[in-house]
Amino acid sequence: MNVGDTLPPLEIPVTRTLIVAGAIASRDYQDVHHDAALAQEKGSPDVFMNILTTNGLVGRYITDHLGPRAVLRKVAIRLGAPNYPGDTMTLTGTVTAVSATTVEIRVVGANGLGHHVSGTVTAEVPA
Repeated sequence: MNVGDTLPPLEIPVTRTLIVAGAIASRDYQDVHHDAALAQEKGSPDVFMNILTTNGLVGRYITDHLGPRAVLRKVAIRLGAPNYPGDTMTLTGTVTAVSATTVEIRVVGANGLGHHVSGTVTAEVPA
């Protein structure tokens, strides 16, 4: 890998099931992640994905590309536009640093509203 290399994009359909399952799996029982009526009462048009699900999808994107021996050492992400059911999030990545056994990748996840997630992932990739 070289600085400037890009990872192939990964399109993830954002389904209601993915949002609810991700919230439950991460023990995030906030109603805005599983109850559309309560989410609407709080000003959201629908349930939306939590940051822990997004974090997991970012990790999956990186390890799917780097392989099963890659170890995520640091994930630093920020959320932007919500991921609502019926949209698609497309993850893209660009290599920003490479050393003997580590790589840093800038990741962006975009949906129909804009950037859902952005940040960097540092992974160790054994030789």
